[in-house]
Amino acid sequence: MGDGDEPPGFIELIFNELPEDEMAQRARDFYEQMDMRRTTRHFSSRAVSRELIELAIKTASTAPSGAHLQPWTFVAISNEGLQKRIRDAAEDEERRFYEDRVPEAWSEVLRPLGTDHIKTHLTDAPWVVILFRQSKRIRGNGEMGPTYYSQESCGIAAGLFIAAVHNMGLTTLTHTPSPMGFLRDILNRPNHEHAMLVMPVGYPASDAEVPEISRKELTDISDFIE
Repeated sequence: MGDGDEPPGFIELIFNELPEDEMAQRARDFYEQMDMRRTTRHFSSRAVSRELIELAIKTASTAPSGAHLQPWTFVAISNEGLQKRIRDAAEDEERRFYEDRVPEAWSEVLRPLGTDHIKTHLTDAPWVVILFRQSKRIRGNGEMGPTYYSQESCGIAAGLFIAAVHNMGLTTLTHTPSPMGFLRDILNRPNHEHAMLVMPVGYPASDAEVPEISRKELTDISDFIE
């Protein structure tokens, strides 16, 4: 809706209440499925249909957003030449990061994960999806105006995208080259779009490995006040 347009009307909420035992079972099943989700940097080049990527993006776009502005653009790339350009540029930035810019406190927590500047996942995976955050929008009068809570909104959308990918039986990785301005240049995105996450999507390689790490317990991540 542009500025000056009539506000939208309201429609009845469609809500199907479930029995409590079914709610609990659904919650357990979903938790158990997501608890199996792991991030790997080892991808197969096996093809993945565009339809699956489209569905993951559509799922991500159901996320709530500030003023319902949906301030995200998902750029999905399967062009091998373009993936190679992105990998080359990302590795240049990451090499400088690991050699000159990474703080010791950050390096300390990265060591157990075995990360470095080599980013084979950017060319191995059949798809690379880049989430751009929109800091501005076009208003009804044609001028640019701000978006609101775009960082939080895109973070929620990214979480839904990752859950959708895992739910369909694929895997993804959240990659954040530092800095990421080169992605806007390579992909010819407008100045008000800012690369937030790079997510290769595909099947894991047959010899894929993941770090031997565990998640925090519920008592370490929550505080119930009843």
